[in-house]
Amino acid sequence: MAKQALVVTALILLLSSNLVKAEEIQGHTVTDSVIASQNEVLAAGSGGFGPQSPRDISVRDGMNHRIFTLAPERQALNLCNIHLHENAEHRGGEFTTYAGNGDGHGNGTGYKYNGTLTAAERVPVGRTVGESEEGSLVPGDTVEIHFVYTSADAQPGVTLGACFTDATKNPQLRVEGVVAVLVNDPKAGQMTQIAEVKQIAGLYQVPNLPDQLGTPVRYAGSTTGPSYNAAASPFQVTWNVRPNVAKIDLNSLAAWLDDNPFKETHAHGVRNLVVNPALLSPMD
Repeated sequence: MAKQALVVTALILLLSSNLVKAEEIQGHTVTDSVIASQNEVLAAGSGGFGPQSPRDISVRDGMNHRIFTLAPERQALNLCNIHLHENAEHRGGEFTTYAGNGDGHGNGTGYKYNGTLTAAERVPVGRTVGESEEGSLVPGDTVEIHFVYTSADAQPGVTLGACFTDATKNPQLRVEGVVAVLVNDPKAGQMTQIAEVKQIAGLYQVPNLPDQLGTPVRYAGSTTGPSYNAAASPFQVTWNVRPNVAKIDLNSLAAWLDDNPFKETHAHGVRNLVVNPALLSPMD
């Protein structure tokens, strides 16, 4: 039976991959059926996995009762990585405007800032910021910044691999999520300051992490990213997602992308919103 289940799962994955290719339309936007197919494949192969992310932070219901101990507060952990996604992976608070289905691989989807900006805040900055194969960042874009912490004796470094060490392969992980809208305004938040890393009491910390964006929503989840659209993440993560949106000067983000210890050069794609109650943890 186990072998049959593996064969069925493999066939579903193959069909899902072909479906994405077959149903792509002009502009690299896939139809709703592609997203539905990915969700079905995710559900079919997620037996035994813990709760997943991202989620709608206003929905507190969940039926995944895989238990793991929530990570300590960030002040007791080491900051190990900072990266960002274009558009918010989570939904809720001031970021509930759907960007669309995107290309089925994490680009052009997610959630955008609900508010409005002034004409001055939207003036082009005169340079290309965060260029990748999928484009670049401009004033008015929304990003979700992930400040990743680990209980391992780790140093800040490249990718989530920096959060694990040879001595600790199963650390407790915490992600502080900040959603921001990018503006052309030197008086707005400065990414170079917000993401500044210092050692405090022997631990790597981000002392300027925004704490005026509403009460963070804490929940048990997983790592994110579009590679998990059709496969569950096996990593257990304690999330703190702020419901309000910060304004960050795009010029300061450009400076950070040009020089940061994480070798981040652009915003990453987003994972589909997880909506299946069986894959979500109940929130208090």
